[in-house]
Amino acid sequence: MLKLVDLTREYDADGDATRRVLATDRLNLEVSAGEVFGLVGPNGAGKSTALKMICGLLLPTAGRVLVNGVDVERDREEAQKYIGYLADFFSLYDELTVYQYLEYFAGAYKLEPASIPGRILEVVTRVGLESKRDAAIGGLSRGMKQRLGIARAVIHDPPLLVLDEPAAGLDPKARHELKQLLRGFQERGCTIVITSHILPDLEEICTSIGILEKGRLIRVGKIEEILQQSGQQNGAAAAPRVVRVHLSAPGFALDSWLAARTGVSRVTASGSGALFEFAGNDADLTELVKALVTAGAPLLAVEQPTLTLEEAYSRIAKGEVM
Repeated sequence: MLKLVDLTREYDADGDATRRVLATDRLNLEVSAGEVFGLVGPNGAGKSTALKMICGLLLPTAGRVLVNGVDVERDREEAQKYIGYLADFFSLYDELTVYQYLEYFAGAYKLEPASIPGRILEVVTRVGLESKRDAAIGGLSRGMKQRLGIARAVIHDPPLLVLDEPAAGLDPKARHELKQLLRGFQERGCTIVITSHILPDLEEICTSIGILEKGRLIRVGKIEEILQQSGQQNGAAAAPRVVRVHLSAPGFALDSWLAARTGVSRVTASGSGALFEFAGNDADLTELVKALVTAGAPLLAVEQPTLTLEEAYSRIAKGEVM
């Protein structure tokens, strides 16, 4: 659905044409139909610039963007049929009603006039604004305005939805509703490219992510692959895994027993058990558990807490994982 080929964008540094700054540096990426792809990175990494080039709002210095096989720069009007875009800051007309606003943009996308009323009803129902169809935009909450922005972006039923920080400024309830809304679009076959600084939200809805640093994609892959790879340092030895042990009854000196074991470090009491780091492999961990049971510990459970996307991103950004 989306393909970036050596996508590059340069700017003059402080208006000085003799000094150039790379906003994006030879981005190569393919996003398959039906994916939810998250683009993450610090402020200034080039995320918004990349999205604007994807949507044809900004021309690349070099490289190409293909959406559904259409070159966005060479055939911009055709490409717009396939793209719905919501900027991080977008304009609304407070004096218009929800219906009037969507009617205006439906016309801008050249929908058949006879189809517009039915399409607006379908879209406002899908985004949960049916009860606000005739309400003035100025009276909507922040979350409802965000829903309206998405409704505008999908009014022409595009297969690709591009969202720049759609959860910014939303309260937890509105963020939850937004995630449910995006899942609904994905279930209908929509491909979504989204940026966000709220990594736990991306972890819940994205199938793949790309990590952008100083204009370059330093890691791209499925969520589960990146989390797994982030358990390794510099592509070599495995990083210490975090293990949690639960006991069914008190009385066993678990902390001191673990502290005396080879490969165990950073032992911390955790409820009826302990949390610790273990440098061994799976076989070593199995032997450790066997020894614990043999020593008389009333073992109830052993688990390895899953690395979060936020933790994985932190490791990658710090260069701990290559």
